[in-house]
Amino acid sequence: MNMEYKNLEELISIIRKLRAPDGCPWDREQTHYSLRPNMIEEAYEAVDAIDDNDMKHLKEELGDVLLQVVLHSQIASEEGAFDIEDVAQELNKKLIHRHPHVFGNAKIDNSDDVLQAWDKLKAEEKTHRKSAMDGISRSQAALISAQKISKKAVKQGFEWPDEETLYDCIKSEFQEFKQAKENGDKLNMEEEFGDILFAVVNLARWNKIDAEQALLKANKKFEKRFRKMEELAEKPLTEYSLDEYDKLWQQAKKEIKKQTVK
Repeated sequence: MNMEYKNLEELISIIRKLRAPDGCPWDREQTHYSLRPNMIEEAYEAVDAIDDNDMKHLKEELGDVLLQVVLHSQIASEEGAFDIEDVAQELNKKLIHRHPHVFGNAKIDNSDDVLQAWDKLKAEEKTHRKSAMDGISRSQAALISAQKISKKAVKQGFEWPDEETLYDCIKSEFQEFKQAKENGDKLNMEEEFGDILFAVVNLARWNKIDAEQALLKANKKFEKRFRKMEELAEKPLTEYSLDEYDKLWQQAKKEIKKQTVK
């Protein structure tokens, strides 16, 4: 292997040592399933670093993601399933097959053409899939899953005729939720609330907005404003009246805006 990647070789060796009989007890106990939360957590922390444009933090978090890949590969190797080389080989084959405009003679003019060709080539690889809904992860965040489900449905022609119809659908879902609440039907309330969220995700898709990222940004914005409220508060927040809360919230918004302008 190219000496350029000696640190990658060393990482593989370190993980192999940690999993050896005389290695680390904790690492030896891990399984694919026990490491499942770590894989999700490390990926989200890497995304946080990207959102913060923090390259130092991103380098660290990508290392943690890579650790998960190498560790899972080592566990699979011990089970006789595959090793890290097999993982790289499979990925190389996939990338070459899905980029015939780079590694072959295909002609593609723009990124939209690339995505269309990608879907077609992907379908050629996944001949075992019978439904357009096959291949959707059951473990990913619900908003991400909803976006993927709706996109797959749209590719089959299942789409609202216009945006106004979509707004009507969202209003209808709110009315159905309200009716379920009036009926005291808790189970139906949950179902109708899910329909509201799914319809709103489609509104985001219609306007080329990533619903997951939009909600993450809203979460961060709310958290930032709430922390500022805590800083500005002259007494415990639990003692504030509704009007006092509103004034404090508006003050927090103004303070944050001033800091942003500076």
